[in-house]
Amino acid sequence: MNKKPSFDSIFMNLATDLASRSHCVKAQVGAVLTKDTRIISIGYNGPPAGTHNCDEEWPETGCPRDSKNSCSLALHAEENAILYAVKNGMNLSGSTLYVTLSPCISCARIIYSSGIKKVLFKASYAEYKGLPSDEGVDFLNKFGIECISYNMVL
Repeated sequence: MNKKPSFDSIFMNLATDLASRSHCVKAQVGAVLTKDTRIISIGYNGPPAGTHNCDEEWPETGCPRDSKNSCSLALHAEENAILYAVKNGMNLSGSTLYVTLSPCISCARIIYSSGIKKVLFKASYAEYKGLPSDEGVDFLNKFGIECISYNMVL
């Protein structure tokens, strides 16, 4: 008998596939928001819908950088997934977020405030940005949101 993939595996694979939809030149990140083993929203990093696509307007350099050397125009994958869900009246209390890059501190505050109870991430934002610690992960864990590396679940 074939072993069925876990929901964690299915949702993280979907987040990884969604990341490839991103128009970001610097990093492609995907997110899947679930509740009771059902997908309630998806997202990937990029500018607000209908504005521009970084890979088309600035294919060599990507969009302009802000003071922290981050994209000045894009929403993070988590923000896109959460905003779409909220815009469509979804209740996020008790939901789980799967994301290919651990949340930055700004996204962590949004995740906490939205009622998400668990976050699984594939790669470290701190490692990607060259930061000493994953402050978003630390923030979530400190305030009772389980935020763990997907590799620890396997």
